[in-house]
Amino acid sequence: MLLGGHGPDRYNLELAVAGNSEVIKSKLKVMKMLGINEKIENILITICSEFHLIRLSANKTHLFLYLSLLKNKGNLALERYKLSDIENQLMI
Repeated sequence: MLLGGHGPDRYNLELAVAGNSEVIKSKLKVMKMLGINEKIENILITICSEFHLIRLSANKTHLFLYLSLLKNKGNLALERYKLSDIENQLMI
């Protein structure tokens, strides 16, 4: 379920959230099969023109932040820092 969104209408955010939920579930399943007992911090997906960053909340179970960033207009390191800051300020 999408709790909020902001940005250009490049993507249907409801669909992006549903799809990224499946990515997270798949990765957690594989980690369990491999015996990896750690938490995921971020999942980064790169396509030719964009970065897609999924940040799982360390404090709130079943919550993640999603960012789609144009490679030629953004700074991935800075955006990762900003997502961490947003997560820390998030009140639900």
